[in-house]
Amino acid sequence: MVAAGILASRLLGVVRQSLMARYLGATSGIAADAFMAAFKIPNLLQNLFGEGALSASFIPVYSNLLARQEREEAGRVAGAVAAILAFVTAVLVLLGVLLTPYLIPLIAPGFTGEKRDLTIALTRVLFPGAGIFVLASWCLGVLNSHRRFFLSYVAPALWNVAMIAALVGFGGRQDRITLAVTLAWASVAGAALQFLIQLPTVLRLVPGLRLSPDYTRANVRRILTNFTPVFFSRGVVQVSTYIDQLL
Repeated sequence: MVAAGILASRLLGVVRQSLMARYLGATSGIAADAFMAAFKIPNLLQNLFGEGALSASFIPVYSNLLARQEREEAGRVAGAVAAILAFVTAVLVLLGVLLTPYLIPLIAPGFTGEKRDLTIALTRVLFPGAGIFVLASWCLGVLNSHRRFFLSYVAPALWNVAMIAALVGFGGRQDRITLAVTLAWASVAGAALQFLIQLPTVLRLVPGLRLSPDYTRANVRRILTNFTPVFFSRGVVQVSTYIDQLL
């Protein structure tokens, strides 16, 4: 079942890429260049706080609590981690939206005029979606800890579905620049779908979930301690990748 979910997401990804090449432009043009550049910074946020980092920090501690039948403590830890993630990502998203014009030279040096303006607009739309993706990754961590693998690996396919729907619905009707903006909003909608389809099951698995950023709990501190080195190591990799792309 897990393999089927991953396969479905991969196949939908191929369809999405094909449609984007057809309607937005394969690798060049104002719309295609701006859209690809705009994805970089929100993707960085998602990669730093998302699935990989949570798998190394949150899941081991949470799963251990479940194995010891400490479900009340597990629920409090899950709620604390969700609250901390929501707060931190909300702050970063807000700063990202406000500071986007100053970030563009870092991700797209040489962009000027209409291309720069479009990249700024798209990045500002995409930033909230990155924050939602982080919360979806938290849901995935909870589901995997409860061995509910199928839903957690099917959910990402909904992002591709949202993008494909926008491309099919508007690809032949809008000019490329307008379509790029539509796709940015479709990306945010897809992130929301990915989060919302997992949330009801998470709430059933963790009854009485309370969002309280209680970082004084020993298990929460352990998660934060485990998270820090993963965060910095992934950050170094991401920054190195961007530098390589610019050279």
